[in-house]
Amino acid sequence: MNQSYNDIDPQETQEWLDALDAVANADGHSRAEFIIEALQTRIAKFTGKMPFSANTPYVNTIPRALDKPLPGNQQLEKKIVALVRWNAMAMVVKANRISPELGGHIASFASSATLYQMGLNHFWRAPSDHHGGDLIFFQGHSSPGIYARAYLEGRLNKEDLHRFRQECDGDGLSSYPHPWLMKDFWQFPTVSMGLGPIMAIYQARFMKYLQHRGLIPEEDRKVWCFIGDGETDEPESLGAISLAAREKLDNLIFVINCNLQRLDGPVRGNGKIIQELEANFRGNGWNVIKVLWGSVWDEFLENDKDGLLRKVMEECVDGEYQAFKAKSGAYTRDKFWGKHPDLKARVAHLSDDEIWAMKRGGHDVQKVYTAYDAAVNTTGQPTVILAKTVKGYGMGEAGEGQNTTHSQKKMGRDALIQFRDRFDIPISDEEIDDAPFYRPPEDSEEIQYLKGLRAALGGSIPARRWQIEPLQTPELETFKALLESSGDREMSTTMALVRILSTLARDKVIGKRIVPIVPDEARTFGMEGMFRQMGIYSPSGQLYEPEDADQLMWYKEEKNGQILEEGINEAGAMSDWIAASTAYSHHNIQMIPFYIYYSMFGFQRIGDLAWAAGDMQAKGFMIGGTAGRTTLAGEGLQHQDGHSHINAHTIPNCIAYDPTFAYELAVIIQDGMRRMYQENESVFYYITTMNENYTHPAMPDDPKVRDGIVNGMYLFKKAGRHKIKAQLMGCGAILREVIAAAEILESEYQVACNIWSTPGINQLRKNGEDCERWSLLHPDKKPRLPFITQCLDKQTGPVVCATDYIKLYADSLRPYVPNKFVALGTDGYGRSDTRKKLREHFEVNAKHIVVSTLCALHDMGEVDLKTVKAAFKKYDINPDKPNPVTQ
Repeated sequence: MNQSYNDIDPQETQEWLDALDAVANADGHSRAEFIIEALQTRIAKFTGKMPFSANTPYVNTIPRALDKPLPGNQQLEKKIVALVRWNAMAMVVKANRISPELGGHIASFASSATLYQMGLNHFWRAPSDHHGGDLIFFQGHSSPGIYARAYLEGRLNKEDLHRFRQECDGDGLSSYPHPWLMKDFWQFPTVSMGLGPIMAIYQARFMKYLQHRGLIPEEDRKVWCFIGDGETDEPESLGAISLAAREKLDNLIFVINCNLQRLDGPVRGNGKIIQELEANFRGNGWNVIKVLWGSVWDEFLENDKDGLLRKVMEECVDGEYQAFKAKSGAYTRDKFWGKHPDLKARVAHLSDDEIWAMKRGGHDVQKVYTAYDAAVNTTGQPTVILAKTVKGYGMGEAGEGQNTTHSQKKMGRDALIQFRDRFDIPISDEEIDDAPFYRPPEDSEEIQYLKGLRAALGGSIPARRWQIEPLQTPELETFKALLESSGDREMSTTMALVRILSTLARDKVIGKRIVPIVPDEARTFGMEGMFRQMGIYSPSGQLYEPEDADQLMWYKEEKNGQILEEGINEAGAMSDWIAASTAYSHHNIQMIPFYIYYSMFGFQRIGDLAWAAGDMQAKGFMIGGTAGRTTLAGEGLQHQDGHSHINAHTIPNCIAYDPTFAYELAVIIQDGMRRMYQENESVFYYITTMNENYTHPAMPDDPKVRDGIVNGMYLFKKAGRHKIKAQLMGCGAILREVIAAAEILESEYQVACNIWSTPGINQLRKNGEDCERWSLLHPDKKPRLPFITQCLDKQTGPVVCATDYIKLYADSLRPYVPNKFVALGTDGYGRSDTRKKLREHFEVNAKHIVVSTLCALHDMGEVDLKTVKAAFKKYDINPDKPNPVTQ
C-alpha cells in the first residue's frame, strides 16, 4: 500500500513492496524476513549502524485479513457481558449506600470487561482431573467484575454481593483478590501495584522448572497477567521482562489494559504509553500484539491510501486521546478528524454519536479474540497484548474517560438509566433507583450457555486449591550429626543449614521437592558443593564448559537442575520462592523451598512480596544469612541487619527464629516441615543464620529442650549455687556473649546465672499476646500464663536479654517477664569493623552484659554501688560515651 503522505517516491516504494510480496508468496514469509535482514546488514556498510525501530505504526498489529472467526453465540455473550457490567456497578453503588467508607471501583473493570469476558468464555482452563489449569493474575481493581461473573455462574448469590467489602463478620467479599480471606476463590493477591507482573513471570518460569524436572506433566498451560498501563511505572512491573524472553517463556501472556489513565491524570499525557511499552517489550524480546482500534476503524485504515489517518494517529498524544472519550463526538470530529480538512471529510457521513461510538480495540470482541488466539499459539517467546480501552467505559457522564473515575463509586438516577439503556439491561424505571442485581432464571438461555462455556473449559475460574495430601517429613533423628557436639571443629549456622539441605536433598521421599534458591550468593554461603549434587536450573542446559570445570565444585547448569540461582536479584528470587511455596495450590504438588539471602536484603527490600506471600498462604523457609548487626564483619551501614525480625513479626503467619547452634536449627526446620507439609498449616518460616564459625555443643539430653526451642526458649545451662541470682537470655550471634558473661558473673562476682537460649523471641511475644487476650476476654477464668512467664515464674533475680537486633526485639518480651527486665540490642546504623569492636560499639558484648546485670542487681539491692563502679572501670566502659543510635 502506498503511503504517499510521507513518501518522496511512492512508485518506487510500491515496486519494493510488490517484490517483497512476490518473495513471500513464492518462498514463504521466512524467506522474505531473511531478505529484509540481509538488506539491513548491507545498509550498515554505508551508515555504520543497523536500522532498527523499537516501534511499529500506531495501528493494530494483526490486520483485519488475519482476524479469526469468532466462536460461540455472540448475541448471548453480548448479553452476558452487559449483565456482568451492570452487576459489578450495582455491587459497588449498593455498598457505598450502606456506608461511603466501604469504597470500591467501577471504572477499572468497566474498561477491561471485554478483555476478561473473552478469556473467561473461551480461553482460561480451570484445574481439573484432565488439565492442570491456567493461572490468572486478575488486576486488583477489577474484582467487582469477577464477582459479578461468579454471581451469574451461580457461585455467589445476592447476599454475597450485598456483603462486598464487609468482611469482619466472616462472610464478606474481599475488596481485592485476597486468597487469605477467600481461600477457595482467588489464586493470587495483585492489588499491590507491580507485584502481579513479577510474580507472574516467575510463576511461568517455575511451571517450566517443574515440567523440566518431571514433577508435573508437560501440558499447554498458560500464565495470564492483567496489568494497568499506569501500573507499569512500578519497577517490579517491567523489572524481570528480560528473563521471560531469555528463557523463552511462551507459557506467559501479559494483557496490559491501556486506558491511558492513572489515578490523577493521563499515564503519558504528552506521549504514548502504548508505544513506550511496545518499545520496552520488543526490545526485550517479547511478542507484542497491539489491539488499538475496533473493527469499525478497519475500513478507514484500509482506505487511508495517503497515510494521513495514520499520521494523525501517530501525532495525537494520550492526553488528547483521553479528552476525545471524555467529551463528545462533536469534539472528536473537530479535534481529531479536523486536524486536516481531507481527514475531516472522511467522516462527513457519520453523526456525532456514531463518531463517539467508534470503539477502541480493547472493547471489540473480534479484535480481542484474534489477539488472544495469536497469543496462545505463539511459541518460543512470551507475549504482551497492549489493549487500548477507555477508563469507565459505559459510564457516560458519570465518568467515562474522566480523571475522576478511578475512585468513582456513586451513580445517580440519570447515570443509572443511561448505563441501563446503553447495555440493554432489563431493569424498569420503577426499579432503577435501587440499582438491583439482575440474574436471568436458571433455565434461561444465557445462564445455560454461560455454564456450558465454563464446563467445556474444566469448570469455574478463578478457583484455588488448598487441600492437598500430607507429605511425610523426616524425623529429627535424620539430622543426628547436627544434634551432636562438633568437638573442636568450628562451623557457622549457615554451614549447618547447607548440611541440612544436603541431607534433605538425598531423602527418598522429599529430596526431589527441595528447592534451594539463591540470588548469586551461593559461594558466599558455602553452598557451591551443592552445584554438583543438585545442578543449577537452566532451560537450555549448559552450552559452555565452565572455567572451573576441573574443580570438584564446578558451576553446573542443567535443564533438570534443582537450584534456582537468580543473579543479583532479590525480588526475582523472592518471586521464585513464592512460586515454589504455593505450588501445592497451583500445581497440586508440595515443594519445599529454601530462599537463602543476606538478611539485610530480605524484608527491607522485598517486604511487600513477603506480605503477599502471607496472603497466598505460602509454605517454605526464608533464610536470612549473615544475619545480625555485628556478625557480618567489615560490611558497614547498609549490609548489617538489626531489624529483620521486627519486620518478620509484622506478617501474621510468618514464624521467625534466630538460632545459635546447629541442633536448634535442625529442630526448627524439622518442626517447620512437619507443620507446613504434614499438618498443612498455612505458615511460613523466617530463620536467621550467621557466617561466624564456632564450636557447637550437643543438644541437651532433656525432653523439654525440643519443645522449648519450638516455643521460643529453653534453659541452656543451670545457675550455680551462689546466693545472688540472675537470668541471662540471648539468641543468635549474641548468645555466646551471654554465655561468656555468665561465666564472668559466676567466677568474679558470685552471681549464679541461668542461661536461657531464646531462638524464638517473636514466638514468645505472639504466645504472650494470645494469653493476654484470652485472659482479658475470660475474666471469670484463671488467667493463662505465657510460656516465657512459666519459664521465669519461679526464678529470682533480674532478667537481661541481649540480641544482635535493635532493643525493640528483646523488649517485646517485657510485659510477660515477672522480674526486673533489661533489653540490650544494636540500635543505630551498622558500621565497618571487626565483630569484637562492633559488639563493643553496640554494647552487646560480654562485658556490657556483665555490667548491665550488675546495675540491675544494684537497683534490686543485691549489689552495692562500689562493685558496679569498679566493674565500669575494670571493663573500660565510658558511661558518657555517645549513644550508638546517634552515631
